[in-house]
Amino acid sequence: MDKDIILSVNNLRTYFYTDEDTVKSVDNISFHLKKGETLGIVGESGSGKSITSLSIMRLINKPGVIEGGEILFDSKNKGVVDLAKISEREMLDIRGNDIAMIFQEPMTSLNPVYTCGDQVAEAIILHQKLNYAQAKEKTIELFNKVLLPRPEAIFDSYPHQISGGQKQRVMIAMALSCNPKLLIADEPTTALDVTVQATVLELLSHLRDEYGMSIIFITHDLGVIAEFADRVLVMYRGKQVEEGKVVDIFNDAKHPYTKGLLACRPRLEVKLKRLPVVSDFMDTDDNGIITVSDSQEKRFKASGDILLANFITDDEIENRNSVLRTQEPILKINNLKTYFPVKRGLFGKIVDYIKAVDDVSLEVYPGEIVGLVGESGCGKTTLGRSILRLEEPTSGEIIFDEKKIHELGTKDMRKLRKDIQIIFQDPYSSLNPRITIGEAIVEPMRIHGIFDSDFARKKYAIELLETVNLRKTHFNRYPLEFSGGQRQRICIARALAMKPKFIICDESVSALDVSVQAQVLNLINKIKDEFNFTTIFISHDLSVVKFISDRVFVMQRGKIVESGYSEELYKNPKAEYTQKLIQAIPKATMENIIRNSFLREEKLRKITT
Repeated sequence: MDKDIILSVNNLRTYFYTDEDTVKSVDNISFHLKKGETLGIVGESGSGKSITSLSIMRLINKPGVIEGGEILFDSKNKGVVDLAKISEREMLDIRGNDIAMIFQEPMTSLNPVYTCGDQVAEAIILHQKLNYAQAKEKTIELFNKVLLPRPEAIFDSYPHQISGGQKQRVMIAMALSCNPKLLIADEPTTALDVTVQATVLELLSHLRDEYGMSIIFITHDLGVIAEFADRVLVMYRGKQVEEGKVVDIFNDAKHPYTKGLLACRPRLEVKLKRLPVVSDFMDTDDNGIITVSDSQEKRFKASGDILLANFITDDEIENRNSVLRTQEPILKINNLKTYFPVKRGLFGKIVDYIKAVDDVSLEVYPGEIVGLVGESGCGKTTLGRSILRLEEPTSGEIIFDEKKIHELGTKDMRKLRKDIQIIFQDPYSSLNPRITIGEAIVEPMRIHGIFDSDFARKKYAIELLETVNLRKTHFNRYPLEFSGGQRQRICIARALAMKPKFIICDESVSALDVSVQAQVLNLINKIKDEFNFTTIFISHDLSVVKFISDRVFVMQRGKIVESGYSEELYKNPKAEYTQKLIQAIPKATMENIIRNSFLREEKLRKITT
């Protein structure tokens, strides 16, 4: 193995054996990683990227097996070893000490019954043989390095007492505690706001250069890869389909799957009727083998044609906005406040209030899609829930279709909820795992008396499944049999079953792969006119909101700080906070990629000489 290479994976195969089938999660992939280098591994859910990282860490549990191949790693104390073949005892010395890992969801990675500081100190005591006082001192030093506020206080805090971004920083501090040679980051920024994501990426870049460590960065977002990685490995159904320098992949991707991933992320510079999706560039047969038709061959050779065919002109945007504004608003919110009391003491005395929604006023017109953006904790979800009275407002007016929602009793509010539906962020917890998806769609229709019989309801439910690009044979299946993207489509079908006038989408695409996200956004765009509903679309992803929305409201600390038509607001943001949000969006432009690649090559040259 070359002296500059710290990891060499050769023909790795990790299979999962079940009674029905053998799942080839990682199927004969090979790559190498140099000292100080960052390799981005991208692909959709199920592509095998996380299983690749778990194979390197030797964290594959039965029925999974590392079936073959080499994982050669240059460790601190043992020299070059094959991680696929060494004993578990030897692997224990390497995990955490030589190779550290940051997982996607820090809340499930941190133990809720121990303080954040004790969990990091434990790793230091185990690998570096320090006493508790020394480990605590080093932990606080690491908390300072990862820019955690009040590091001494966070040392004594439990995971539930700090924000998602802070939990991720604690995980980074834990990963760095033993100065590893290799850091594996598995989707570490997927659930974070764009501003928090930007600070985490900047932090990892700084620490990478300071420690001279190598990074494997796993994500489904090629925009993040463009800003952070030196090379990229693209995976599809367990196989590697393309590998190369970031600048080469973005400038001239060879494989149709890579082209599809690059094309499907919403763009800031243009307004599109429909986002490109992976299936525009390729098909697969029943065995998952990629096939490319003649028409697709022409398309992905000139993928700009897809964008050109879906481009919306400024005149079209202006005409739509003019038509929308000639109507009376369907929703009026006047001076809405939703405060949560902070109680302390033995008798629960109220000492302060959290002003989640603080004097918000806005109007929404029939058929309009209004985007609501801001960082976590800004109040956008509470505003959505307050409209539905899932959270009781403290004061203010909510007038929907000339009905004063804030004055309705429980019985009348229950009737009104048929007209205002909500699609939640997490499709996994939104569906009852014990009932079929058909019953999940039929049940609310039965409760609200839609149609006269279950036969008619079932017929309509099947029509809705087909509308959201599912099959009628799915009617009798259970939620666990579907992917995240399919479950979100089921939730959309369930919301449409009520024939609502208004739908609130609360972060309904934020947890999805960019390719699946594009499909769901296209679906919402397609059916909004067909079903004639109005939408408030809540998200922290500004590029998504720009694509889907007619107007955008920006929230900060419970208040609306800026609003306007989506195109105008993105081109000329007035509020400093809005400017900060837009600047934090990954800019996957060739100019940025070339500049970043040049600077990174200079740094890598210094590390290896």
